[in-house]
Amino acid sequence: MHSLQTPNLMAATLACALAIASLTPPAFAQDAPGPSNRKITYSPYPAKTFPNRVYFGDTHLHTSYSADAGMAGAIVGPEDAYRFARGEAVKSNSGLPVKLSRPLDFLVIADHAENLGLAPMIAESNPALLKSEWGKKVHDLAKTGTIEGQGAAFNMWIAAMQELKDPFKDQEQTMAQPAWERITAAAEKYNEPGRFTAIIGFEWTSGPEGNNLHRNVLFRDGKDKADQIIPLSYYDTGDPEDLWKWMADYEQKTGGKMLAIPHNGNLSNGLMFDDVTLTTKKPLDRNYAERRMRWEPIYETTQPKGDGETHPALSRNDEFANFERWDKGSFGPVLKTPDMLPREYTRETLKRGLAYEAKLGVNPFKFGLIGSTDMHTGLVTTTEDNFFGKVAVLEPSADPIRFNEVIVGRVPADRARSNQHLARETSASGLTAVWARDNTREALWDAMARKEVYATTGTRLQVRVFGGFDFTAKDMERSDFAEQGYQRGVPMGGDLKTAPAGKAPTMLIRAMRDADGANLDRVQVIKGWLDAAGKTHEKVYDVAWSGNRKPGANGKLPPVGNTVNVEEASYSNSIGAAYLTAYWKDPDFDANDRAFYYVRVLEIPTPRWTTFDAKIFGVKLPTDVPASIQERAYTSPIWYTPL
Repeated sequence: MHSLQTPNLMAATLACALAIASLTPPAFAQDAPGPSNRKITYSPYPAKTFPNRVYFGDTHLHTSYSADAGMAGAIVGPEDAYRFARGEAVKSNSGLPVKLSRPLDFLVIADHAENLGLAPMIAESNPALLKSEWGKKVHDLAKTGTIEGQGAAFNMWIAAMQELKDPFKDQEQTMAQPAWERITAAAEKYNEPGRFTAIIGFEWTSGPEGNNLHRNVLFRDGKDKADQIIPLSYYDTGDPEDLWKWMADYEQKTGGKMLAIPHNGNLSNGLMFDDVTLTTKKPLDRNYAERRMRWEPIYETTQPKGDGETHPALSRNDEFANFERWDKGSFGPVLKTPDMLPREYTRETLKRGLAYEAKLGVNPFKFGLIGSTDMHTGLVTTTEDNFFGKVAVLEPSADPIRFNEVIVGRVPADRARSNQHLARETSASGLTAVWARDNTREALWDAMARKEVYATTGTRLQVRVFGGFDFTAKDMERSDFAEQGYQRGVPMGGDLKTAPAGKAPTMLIRAMRDADGANLDRVQVIKGWLDAAGKTHEKVYDVAWSGNRKPGANGKLPPVGNTVNVEEASYSNSIGAAYLTAYWKDPDFDANDRAFYYVRVLEIPTPRWTTFDAKIFGVKLPTDVPASIQERAYTSPIWYTPL
């Protein structure tokens, strides 16, 4: 029933309300200078500045402007790459319509600096290219339209790279600069603060003797500053220290900011995190450590060319260490040897960093963790059911792909990738998750610089971690959980120093499954520490898990189970948990030991992309890769340092 007020009654009511208001200020009124001596604040949130959103994106995508992509069949350029990442439908390199199930929040197109834009220039018969004798020859070979001609053109470029003889030396203004300006123009066109961020970047491709020391360079800035330089290339230098100097020169020249992200340590043959400098072979010193951490605050720990968290030979008591391994060798002639592993993998390197910090006073390996795709297709596809391959020739095709008259799907079992690697061993990975306040270049870049980021193997599960000395189990239930986390502790990527007497680090952890993905199996804390004798150690703690499982006599938690139907390439969320939380206090803490803690979250088993291939294309399921995998996330560490 509705009640109606007469005009007189309404006037009386209004007069009464005004009288009361004049006597009793609202609860939200605050004293402030001014005629009324009062400032009305309607919402407390404008004053909040701590990160409150997680954004998912890729910091390492190649388009046709990368010579090793464009010369190998990729035709998707920067504009279509951005459109695809934003959720639009585009055509793949093989002509299929493709679209993400969900758009990304941000993207870095990190095309290789070496002969940037060569393939598009060939495609458009660029006049500047045709003025070069080498350019004319490679153009004519590629334009034959035959496999033989295109192969010969690609080999010409590979030979130039291997010999480090830039075919366009002293022609940067007519070759590299226009291509770079097209890339930065595309970034400006598709950058939409608040909705989608296009971060300008490129890849510096250092590969001494075929070993991978590549870095992706990310700009905090826009086109106005980025266009003042031409990306540094391997033709210029292969030494990371030269890259850092070049980055410092850029910042001094433009007033802008840069950071670099090393990747693929598992293909560096022990060079990525070596104990000596690359060129001079001098032992690492404090100056080196300070410069490395100034320019390289984060590391790409997982991507299609293998997961780099740890290795079974390094973490013998970790039953999840043998995940998506790709460690038979590098792209060069030297095969992998066991002594290389400690200088390649994330966990062992973080442990070695503690020892360096004790010796030098600075940790050269104090990096946060991210994941990326390194796709050379222009397509960011990280889900197992939508993996379009790492390179264009491995994409799904509108027509069945045949090998020796047998339909083999996208990845022939006999097709070698490089030096013993097979295409089916690549992973549908990974993504960078960033905790930030806003989806802008500045906010995302700043979060990366402070290491408030985590890696996933392609899933979008959400993880939040705080470390401190005064948290209690009840803090997990607080409505202001995050605000308290920042006020009384530090987030992932942060530092704890000098524990108060009788106290140990405590961690608050929340993990939630990908909204469209698999349930969670467990949450683990991985601890690494340096003891008084200078020896490093590691331990994996199960801190939260699904179901009613209990650790066995060996301290290990039983497997969560496996619901994967291999024939149907499906699974069920009838096991696992949608949400897991943990309050954890280090039970083995020694206040005198340097340590780090990072969180690993495991999903329940789901079908691997090769299993989807077998179902979709009707091909034989390979037996030398798993039919199912457990997708995961790795957070940036929290470090503890005693005085």
